[in-house]
Amino acid sequence: MRTTRWIGTAALALAATVSWGQVRRVPAGHIPVPRMPIPVSALLPQTSALFDGYVRDGKMPGIVGAFGRGDGPTLFVTAGRIADSANAPAADPDSLWRVYSMTKPVTATAAMMLIEQGKLGLDDPVSKYIPAFAHMRVLTDPDHSLASRPAARPITIRNLLTHTAGLGYNIITKGPLLHEYERLGILPGAVNTTVEAQMRAVRPRSLAEFADRVAGLPLIADPGTKWSYSIGLDVMGRVIEVASGQPFDTFVNTRIFVPLGMRSSYWQVPASEAGRLATNYAFVGDNPLVPDAKGATRLPLDPGATSVFLQRPSFPYGGAGLVTSARDYDRFAHMLANNGSLEGVQIMRPQTAALMMSNLLPPGVAYHGISGTTGGTQGTALGYGAGGSVALADTPGGAGKGTYAWGGAAGSIFWVDPTRRFRATVMVNYFPADRWPVRAETARALLADAARLGR
Repeated sequence: MRTTRWIGTAALALAATVSWGQVRRVPAGHIPVPRMPIPVSALLPQTSALFDGYVRDGKMPGIVGAFGRGDGPTLFVTAGRIADSANAPAADPDSLWRVYSMTKPVTATAAMMLIEQGKLGLDDPVSKYIPAFAHMRVLTDPDHSLASRPAARPITIRNLLTHTAGLGYNIITKGPLLHEYERLGILPGAVNTTVEAQMRAVRPRSLAEFADRVAGLPLIADPGTKWSYSIGLDVMGRVIEVASGQPFDTFVNTRIFVPLGMRSSYWQVPASEAGRLATNYAFVGDNPLVPDAKGATRLPLDPGATSVFLQRPSFPYGGAGLVTSARDYDRFAHMLANNGSLEGVQIMRPQTAALMMSNLLPPGVAYHGISGTTGGTQGTALGYGAGGSVALADTPGGAGKGTYAWGGAAGSIFWVDPTRRFRATVMVNYFPADRWPVRAETARALLADAARLGR
């Protein structure tokens, strides 16, 4: 285990409360004062041992976690390397990882900023910004044809942010609509250079063209009636362009990344930073009946040195396009946990941050979790905010009420408890995202570490 920094009394106070409130709070005056700095592995021994075990047992080449509470120091727990090769760099807080759908909360933040400024309305029709969405239709026989009827109501900004627009997604959509998505290049994501060559041949070359193509296809359900994982946040990227008068990636870079000091967050990784980029792997030969089967082989799918993320994307993918570091994403999560501000820089007002991380689902619509292969959250008592799930109640041994969370298709995860101002980010890169139960096991390890310090 590489521990990346040495932390003193303040970190003990932080680590003693990372349990989302599930264990007894330790009064500040009762926190033992160390005689010398304490390594992170001593502060978070269960979490450190968990990460070490993942690498020792060959489950992944490397892993990085970033954990913090309030404005105390971030604790980084690291293990292994960014690739399987013996000479690969060690995984550390500045290693770069594909976060795929963890891009969605960033895009949602950009949208919420514009809502705060009055340039967007949460319940505005999308057609106000993209006229092609004015007359949407809904499939009547999705398994067999593209036959459709007029939609009962327009798609709204709320619908895009909460996956209730009735839009599909090539990773889950089936039947004739999937074929149309593939034919028209409604494929806002990158896998590796081989797949990219095929997708780029049909994919639109701008967000404007992408959004117009999406608008020309039927929906899977009437807007506001069903939660279904979608390309809604990708379409939102185009809405942000129109509402802000800036290219989507420029808005995110200048209004979120630069103010937050996120210096290692990229839509295209510069060639000079390729040495920090982790390799993405795919597990093949799995036995689906034995989740921890040892027979699966981990193969490099997108090597860091030749990654598709070193290429300029067809357009910035608001749902799955970012590469970033644990240090950078922790700063984003810290801002959310701190009600929209970080180190004196206000990204959005506290009430806007609270709205973003509240249950925004339309009346009568519920979110019951999603397949772990997407990186999304699973469980009961969940709602959905702007770009991420929201816990509607405390979970014993897990997330507290109000916890906002999401993850990426290559295994990365994060969660923020704004009530207790706790945050967690974990970076790994492999398909499928749920090959190992990292989210649940990390939460349990953190709880155990907090309980130990709370005694």
